[in-house]
Amino acid sequence: MLSVLDLVAVVSFPAIDPIAFSIGPLAVHWYGLAYVAGILLGWLVARDLLRRPVLWKNATPPATVEQIDDFILWVAIGIVAGGRIGYILFYDFAAVAANPIRAIEVWNGGMSFHGGFLGATLAMIYFARKHGIVLWSLFDIVASVAPLGIFFGRIANFINGELWGRPSDVPWAMAFPTGGPFPRHPSQLYEAALEGLVLFLLLQLLARAFGALRHPGRITGVFVALYGAARIFVEFFREPDPQIGYLAGNWLTMGMVLSLPMVLIGLWVLAWSARTSRTTV
Repeated sequence: MLSVLDLVAVVSFPAIDPIAFSIGPLAVHWYGLAYVAGILLGWLVARDLLRRPVLWKNATPPATVEQIDDFILWVAIGIVAGGRIGYILFYDFAAVAANPIRAIEVWNGGMSFHGGFLGATLAMIYFARKHGIVLWSLFDIVASVAPLGIFFGRIANFINGELWGRPSDVPWAMAFPTGGPFPRHPSQLYEAALEGLVLFLLLQLLARAFGALRHPGRITGVFVALYGAARIFVEFFREPDPQIGYLAGNWLTMGMVLSLPMVLIGLWVLAWSARTSRTTV
């Protein structure tokens, strides 16, 4: 049990207004700015990759900068629509079924990464077929920059004081305003670091220094597998959504169940990419 002295010693949560700024009656939230920042910075990095022919097989980028400019709108729609629909289906279906208007109440719940991932994937499939772009190369471009969006999204979760971790006595534990008086893991920051910053730097290193973009599917496989593994790891520190709780014992969560297939699919894509690269050499 935590004593009163333990509670006093907890790191203070930096209470930041979730509203970044207001323009008249319009309130701009940090969460919305996080999505914008992630998509825009990802777009800029993707454009830079396409401007470097040496990074691609036969020194031929799979798409033009102008095509990526057009693609931004499609992937943004896929991420937002898929993220919201995914949250409803995976985490909040009973509540939405009882009150359908809740589906558009984004302040009740939020977005699901796994849903946004599926939505973005559908957008990529449509766009690649429409413009004759090699699908796996488009997957690689998006995968190489996707951790930027994850990073900013998790920082916004932290600012909002949501999706906090399980009770803990680690020195950096925090008492979140909506998490009761108990110190908890700042699991949003764990995810921002592992799924966001570390994964982004690793993928950029593979793309720019080790020629991974010359092998369609390689960057995608690494991203999907490592994201799934990082998410499963962090789920051991993250408090499960209250409407679902633990699926088994006191450890299995919905996030783990949804992430395990990502690890397996990522490993399969890596194996497929390696076989394909050998047969086309």
